[in-house]
Amino acid sequence: MWYMIYSEDVANSLPLRKQVRAKHLERLTELQQQGRLMTAGPLPAIDSNDPGDAGFTGSLVIAEFDSLELAQAWADADPYIDAGVYARSTIKPFKAVF
Repeated sequence: MWYMIYSEDVANSLPLRKQVRAKHLERLTELQQQGRLMTAGPLPAIDSNDPGDAGFTGSLVIAEFDSLELAQAWADADPYIDAGVYARSTIKPFKAVF
């Protein structure tokens, strides 16, 4: 089943994001190579594709897992968690219609 992982950043997270971005993207690339990633990306803090120093307020990942528990475990192991980028993550089942 597909799951939405919505993660919210702490304030001023950009320096922390930059430190571990490669590790974060590596995990997403692995899901993509397995055909389990629908979409993923950061949420700009301002109305711009390139928010510059304004940074981001969070991230959205929609990926396939065998259960909610496995989706939660995957989200909990994100390098952004260990680095203190994310304040919290919400994981919910997602039904693709379009």
